[in-house]
Amino acid sequence: MKFLIDECLSPDLAKLARERGYPESSHVRWLGLAGAKDHVVTRRAVDDGYVLVTHNTADFRELYGREEVHVGLVAFNTAPGLMSLDFQLRLFLLALSELGGEEAWNEVLEITVNAGRVVTIDRFDLPE
Repeated sequence: MKFLIDECLSPDLAKLARERGYPESSHVRWLGLAGAKDHVVTRRAVDDGYVLVTHNTADFRELYGREEVHVGLVAFNTAPGLMSLDFQLRLFLLALSELGGEEAWNEVLEITVNAGRVVTIDRFDLPE
């Protein structure tokens, strides 16, 4: 498994993925995709077998819903003001734990944190 970290998240997540045994993980900036449209990032992730990790849930959920086959999407939904670097790293560690090292073919792992810091984890097929 390898992860592609979206531009809205820190490259430190890709570094953490590599440290945790996913050496092919990357960040969109490292692939020359800084500022790229979401559909371009989706195409790269799907074609190259990356699990995309993003904080832009709505747009990517729609794009991934059009794909017949993908290796997974990890989406963080948080209340405003919560996405510090430390919080991003903690959410990513939680995602790694939930995935358990197995590719999530045609699945979305969505981790939502509300303003009260209550965490909800949902895992569902996409497309259905």
